[in-house]
Amino acid sequence: MDFPTDFMMGSINNSTATETNTAELSTEDFLQIMAASIKMPSMPGESGSGSSGGGETDYLAQLAQFNTLDQLTSMSEMMNMNVLMTQQQQALSLLGKEVKVAGAESGFVTGTVDKVKFDQGYATIQIDGADYVLNDILEVGDQT
Repeated sequence: MDFPTDFMMGSINNSTATETNTAELSTEDFLQIMAASIKMPSMPGESGSGSSGGGETDYLAQLAQFNTLDQLTSMSEMMNMNVLMTQQQQALSLLGKEVKVAGAESGFVTGTVDKVKFDQGYATIQIDGADYVLNDILEVGDQT
């Protein structure tokens, strides 16, 4: 998943989502094509006997599948952005907390979260100068 270069922590405005791409098939375009297909008894180049391997119903079914795939892709991108923002909020809530993380070669590391860093939208925590991903966290508690 690619994140926009101007993505800022906590932003809800995705600059690429507000831009309209004229090459995409919108729902309105899809409905206009479907209405024209229903009005026309057969598509140009198709034989009336149906021996060409499909008719207007096949064409409409393919358009419907394409439109469904486009909508699912858009919904998936929005869900991924929501997950990313939730992860950022969780990382920020760990500032100053005592955590136990799985260290690469040192086994377990326990310490206070000094910093939260963001790289292309992904959050990492810093303990005593070392960076850890949120998946490495095993325990969280108040600073003692």
